[in-house]
Amino acid sequence: MPEGGFGLYIHWPFCQAKCPYCDFNSHVVASIDQVRWAAAFETEIDRVAALTSDRVLNSIFFGGGTPSLMDVSTVERILNRVRKHWRLANDLEVTLEANPTSIEADRFAGYHGAGVNRVSIGVQALNDPDLKALGRLHSADEALLAIDLARNIFERVSFDLIYARQGQSVSQWEEELYRALSLDPDHLSLYQLTIEDGTAFGDRFKRGLLRDLPDEDLSADLWDTTQGICNAAGLPAYEVSNHAKEGQESRHNLIYWNSGDWAGIGPGAHGRLTVNGDRFETVSAKMPGDWIGRVETGSGGDLINNPLSSEAITEERILMGLRMSQGIVLPESWIHEKTNLINDLKEIGHLDCKSNRLTVTNQGRPVLNAIIANLLSD
Repeated sequence: MPEGGFGLYIHWPFCQAKCPYCDFNSHVVASIDQVRWAAAFETEIDRVAALTSDRVLNSIFFGGGTPSLMDVSTVERILNRVRKHWRLANDLEVTLEANPTSIEADRFAGYHGAGVNRVSIGVQALNDPDLKALGRLHSADEALLAIDLARNIFERVSFDLIYARQGQSVSQWEEELYRALSLDPDHLSLYQLTIEDGTAFGDRFKRGLLRDLPDEDLSADLWDTTQGICNAAGLPAYEVSNHAKEGQESRHNLIYWNSGDWAGIGPGAHGRLTVNGDRFETVSAKMPGDWIGRVETGSGGDLINNPLSSEAITEERILMGLRMSQGIVLPESWIHEKTNLINDLKEIGHLDCKSNRLTVTNQGRPVLNAIIANLLSD
């Protein structure tokens, strides 16, 4: 079995509104039959458990979409079904993503009672004009109240911020980041705004309507500022966009980055499962109607269930593992094959390589995608 652990990802595909920067599989609908959806998740959990019942489950992650729109009873049914099938790690992490607009004290207390012990709150900005520009439905005050409420209920709380926003200066970001750190978070996810094809922002950008985005130099300054402030506050980056106090890293995401196994359940969910010595890629039907229809007719939610080649497994280890500050250990044969390129990247200060452990340096981290592309080129 892979050493990276075993997790379960549950994808809830529904949102109150589609954010203009979001390219996740999320959908806005008039109504949701939660009883029907809970039953479908239970059916898929049964199917996946039949393949992996011998595993110890280290983490469960409710992602989306907006999982905090789920009824407490839906989350409870899912977690009860999980408990029927797998042995649970003593330090099982159960995370649920939440938006400030969908947070209520009773709902949060209900999630905690069902077994959720960690929440990740999509704050994104701490001022109202930028929240509006990002298409968020909550105010900065609502976000702060949500964080405070969550910390009174859950053992562990993380929240997200997006920086390198339109018209944002280094000093403005410094002020906002210090405000976030004044809340004494254990974990922060800090993402530079990216413009993705197929999003509302992507369409505006193509038409020249998305102005005042940072240039390369400003983006680099914002990155450096982020690392310096977070390091000084005791929240170093353990992954490109994730900062945590020691011991507060997201255990679920570490499964991804350490090439562990996880089962992806829900519309568009991806998974990696090792069965009978082979590592499989799984991808579920993307559209909610297609997925739930397949599950209810006994076809299963997966559209793709392919064994990965050893070359593909190594490529994925590089793609995911180099995101971590600790780097990854790679086969000696691969290191030998790439010796010249590795030495070139070491010479310009972008890479370290010791005892077959490849690590991207602080200097190389802002250009990580280019480094990975070089390493994976023929």
